[in-house]
Amino acid sequence: MIDAVAVVVPARDEAALLPGCLAALDLSLSRLPAGIGRVVVVVADRCADKTAAIARRSGAHVVPNTEFTTIGAVRDLGCRTALAALPAHEPSKILLLNTDGDTEVAGAWAERHLARARRGWHASAGPAQLSEPFPGTRDAAARYRGIVARDKPNVYGANLAVRADAYRAIGGFGPIATGEDHALWQRLGEAGFRRCHEPAARVFTSPRRQGRAPGGLAALLWELNAGC
Repeated sequence: MIDAVAVVVPARDEAALLPGCLAALDLSLSRLPAGIGRVVVVVADRCADKTAAIARRSGAHVVPNTEFTTIGAVRDLGCRTALAALPAHEPSKILLLNTDGDTEVAGAWAERHLARARRGWHASAGPAQLSEPFPGTRDAAARYRGIVARDKPNVYGANLAVRADAYRAIGGFGPIATGEDHALWQRLGEAGFRRCHEPAARVFTSPRRQGRAPGGLAALLWELNAGC
């Protein structure tokens, strides 16, 4: 039975969007049962702005990163820090919840992932929607909708839950520069862990075209508009 959740938030120069991210997380976590342990870890990833200070003021545990350069390694740093902050809980009873600093989770996000884990699923993935209208032409927007529909159900690092013992068993995300979420999901399946998609665990992410990770959503949005 899961008795603790740990939220990991990579954030690189996210001073503008991080307050909304953390406020949404606080609201979502407040809906969990009172006995559930919880910690929010923000990885201040090579930041040149006030990301770390904003996170600290919110009450989050902040870990600065100046060493790792891939998003997989950054997420792993956050997960290690989160697990170290919950020493009284066994890994099989901790749910690692992953999102991003430019993303706001829905109110039911944490409780829906928790419900899946308590029913025996080792990992669950939820949908990610743009927080604002598509930033581009109608043709580009149509192509984006086609990609999302074709690839359903999707897996996003901004909306991914995994039990800590399963996460450790496959070696975490690993030092992957892009696609770390899909790689983790695939290795979980190959190792025999139970995976599912939870459509009610929604997140809303920034539609910006200049992102922080190569090959991410921002790069896709830029490419779609550049191809018009």
